[in-house]
Amino acid sequence: MEDHRIAVVIEDDDDIRGLIVALLGQSGFEVIATSNGTDGVTAAREFDPVLITVDLGLPDIDGYEVTRRVRQFTDAYVVMLTARTEEIDTLIGLDAGADDYLTKPFRPRVLRARIQAMMRRPRASQASVPASSATPATPAPGVPVVPAAAGGPSSGPGSVPGADAGRRLNLEGLELFPDLHLVEAEGRAISLTPTEFLLLETLMRSGRVVRSKAELSRIIRGDEPDHGNYVSAADERTVEVHLGNLRRKLGDSPKSPRWVQTVRGVGYRMAGSPQLLGWQPSGR
Repeated sequence: MEDHRIAVVIEDDDDIRGLIVALLGQSGFEVIATSNGTDGVTAAREFDPVLITVDLGLPDIDGYEVTRRVRQFTDAYVVMLTARTEEIDTLIGLDAGADDYLTKPFRPRVLRARIQAMMRRPRASQASVPASSATPATPAPGVPVVPAAAGGPSSGPGSVPGADAGRRLNLEGLELFPDLHLVEAEGRAISLTPTEFLLLETLMRSGRVVRSKAELSRIIRGDEPDHGNYVSAADERTVEVHLGNLRRKLGDSPKSPRWVQTVRGVGYRMAGSPQLLGWQPSGR
C-alpha cells in the first residue's frame, strides 16, 4: 500500500461520518470529510484520494450522481454506503462506477475488510513501475508465452510512452498491461475501474478456463477463488453487473463475443487463448 493515503468521506449523517473518519484514520488514512455530494466531488478532485466512501442519500445530489462525476477524473476505489436494501439500488450503484456497496447499518470490521480487499487491487496511478524492473508474474497454465517483441501499446490515443517493452496479455486486438494498469481494444485506450480491471486480468490469465461467478466474487473480495467462503446470489449478480460494464466499455457483444464469453450456468472465460507477450519463457 501507499505510505501516504488520502480518503474522502461523503456522508451527511454526523454519527456515521464520525465513525467512518475514525475507522479510516485508525487504518492509516488521512481523511477529508464532507456532508454533501457537491463538496465531496470537489474534495475528490482537489485531494486525489485513493478511496472514496459515498452515502447514497445526500441532501443535494445523490450518491449515484456523485460516483458518476468522480469517475470522470479518478480511479479511486469507491464504496457506496446506503440504508436501501433493494437489489436494484446495488446494481445502479455498481453501474455508476462503484467498486463495492455496503448497506447500513454495517459493522466497522466488515467495512475495514472490504477496504483492505480493494486496496490490494491495482490502480492506474499505482502502476507506474517500469515493466522491465517489475517482478515477473506467473503465466496461467496453458497460456502461450511469447518473448518480448518490438512494439507495445499502439501509438494512437491513450498510448503510454515507454510502455513498448511492457509485459502484456493479448487476444485479437485486446491488450492488458498488468504493470501499467492499461487496457487497449483495437488501439483505443479503455478506462476501467479497479474491479473491472481485476476481473478482466483474471479472465485473461485463465485463458479458456471457465471461472464461476462465485470464484470471481471471492477474487473481488480478496479471498482465494476456491476458499469455499459463502457467496450469495447478490454477490454473483454483482459480478454480472461488473462484467456487463466491462463488456460495454470494450464494445464486446454478449450475444456474439469477441473477447469475454459467457458459459451459461457455469461462468465466464475468454473467447480465445490470450498470449503473454514480454514474459520470458521458463528456464531463461
